[in-house]
Amino acid sequence: MRLARFAVFAVLALSARPLMAAGEVTDFTLDNGMQVVVIEDHRAPVVVHMVWYRTGAADEPPGKSGIAHFLEHLMFKGTDERAAGELSKVVEANGGSDNAFTSYDYTAYFQRVAADRLALMMEMEADRMRDLALAPDDVATERSVILEERATRTDSEPGALFREELDAALYRNHPYGVPVIGWKGEMEGLTRDDALAFYRQFYAPNNAILIVAGDVLPDEVRALAEAQYGRLVPSEGIGPRARPQEPPSRAARRIVLEDARVAQPSLMRSYLAPAREPGDQGTAAALAYLARLLGGDAATSVLGRALQFDSQLAVHTSAGYSATSLDDTTFSVVVVPAEGVSLAEAEAALDAQLATFLKTGPDPVAFERLRMQIRAAEIYALDDVGEIADRYGRALTTGLSIGDVQAWPEALQAVTIDDVLTAARAVLDKRASVTGWLLPEGGEGVL
Repeated sequence: MRLARFAVFAVLALSARPLMAAGEVTDFTLDNGMQVVVIEDHRAPVVVHMVWYRTGAADEPPGKSGIAHFLEHLMFKGTDERAAGELSKVVEANGGSDNAFTSYDYTAYFQRVAADRLALMMEMEADRMRDLALAPDDVATERSVILEERATRTDSEPGALFREELDAALYRNHPYGVPVIGWKGEMEGLTRDDALAFYRQFYAPNNAILIVAGDVLPDEVRALAEAQYGRLVPSEGIGPRARPQEPPSRAARRIVLEDARVAQPSLMRSYLAPAREPGDQGTAAALAYLARLLGGDAATSVLGRALQFDSQLAVHTSAGYSATSLDDTTFSVVVVPAEGVSLAEAEAALDAQLATFLKTGPDPVAFERLRMQIRAAEIYALDDVGEIADRYGRALTTGLSIGDVQAWPEALQAVTIDDVLTAARAVLDKRASVTGWLLPEGGEGVL
């Protein structure tokens, strides 16, 4: 499950012509509204089968935080046709692997198997799309599992608690401020009826995207999909995903989290930022560059060179941008000060570097070097059919189209220094930000 909201990534075309995925991409829609995407890659007799639902933690009803992730766990229990845990056992017995993950905007289930096992995967996935059977004991067991997951991954990690508080402060009205895993008090109250209500509302063929990538042909996938998924009845009432949006931001916000378990103080600042827009991905592409220019490689990035090497005020710097998101996303910067350097000194140095960058823009040499590095990285990205399928799934469940996915490398290739500077000046506005300090309990010597 992906719990972090920010990650740095960017890709560019390898040449002047658009890059295709591992092979041809074909899409069609079944009569019941289920979208199907086929990505051909005939290098090995393997297939990745993914079902993406256009629902995630940001679609949960108030007071039921964590229900999307809870249901993800429960989907591995039984159906009317199969016993609890049987699906995963069948996948393993056929030499494959399976898993699932929940984010704010989507929930996805996938298997990687030999290509000749695709029909079996579709049969099982279609079964649990409509016929989930939840025994009360299974629900109680999985509720304990997700509470333990929160305890080990969030409550026992000061950094995770810090990021959770930062998101909650940044998003005052939008559900992105509620953690994907949920607030503990609400998780404890999740019931079987809550899970089934969420399941019946959102788990339907007309709210799902099937992505099949690997050694397959479109006509074969169409025949299998029509036989397995095409028989499922669509749900009524599935419409546009309307969520509460953020009001205008007029004042910078700050949080301070003290925790006795913190060994190394740090500061993070998160800004609200636009995500990739259908048909117009230029700003997002520029922000992807900005994240790498400011906080990519420590030896060459703006913050790394200035704070880690030149002044030696920090032992770590980074920047991140989550480009693929249904609603406004985040752009973040992180500084971990060196020993003896206070958080106030580190923040002042960060602000000075950002102010200089906003005046002068990127260094042309660094900009072109980054362009070449990203071109090289794209070669490796195209080598992983699972990564390509994942790329399409995340985009399509957040309002983008297949055309947008295929145009993304072109959009990145078209970015100029002026584009980066324009995007930076629009986003790096403290009035739309939260600055957080994470420090040991008492904070002696680090303020």
